[in-house]
Amino acid sequence: MSEKGISLAVIKRLPRYYRYLGELLENDVVRISSKELSERMHVTASQIRQDLNNFGGFGQQGYGYNVEYLHTEIGKILGLDKKYSMIIIGAGNLGQALANYSDFERKGFVLKGIFDVNPVLKGVSIRDTPIMMMDELEEFLKKNSVQIAALTIPKSKAPQTAQRLVKLGIKAIWNFAPTDLHLPEGVVSENVHLSESLMRLSYSLKSKEEDPE
Repeated sequence: MSEKGISLAVIKRLPRYYRYLGELLENDVVRISSKELSERMHVTASQIRQDLNNFGGFGQQGYGYNVEYLHTEIGKILGLDKKYSMIIIGAGNLGQALANYSDFERKGFVLKGIFDVNPVLKGVSIRDTPIMMMDELEEFLKKNSVQIAALTIPKSKAPQTAQRLVKLGIKAIWNFAPTDLHLPEGVVSENVHLSESLMRLSYSLKSKEEDPE
């Protein structure tokens, strides 16, 4: 359960609601029923109602949901009405791919810096953000308010780097290293294990091949 007593399963579905509602807005859809939304998202209408009732419901009997209003309110629940500054630790292929993803800024996540240990990369700019060396990290964080750090580094370096970031005031870590981080209370983390996701895909593919419809 989350700190507010709302299940993590519900919280994990919220970004999907936000994305689908955003697509509806782009298509000038003004309102939608839970049944119509369920058909698009492949989630039952009762599940949608239960999820949204955790935050007040938002629907009107006989009308459904106002798409723009619901999109805005879910954005607020997710904290997307605020701006967060972030840095990336590790300027390899994955780190550079994250830095190049401009949609983060549209969601309120502003890239402030990129750090690496490879001197060959020093000063190389990615979308106007120059790569700095790790020995510049402390001074940078003293001068800049940063809430989030994304780790795209080897797993052997991740725990030590995460602890260093926490001591420097980072409150949230987006971890792409293939290891789970154990952080102090008050620091939040999201572990993104790409290989595990691929293995789940492999399992689903294998299951379909073994049991074709």
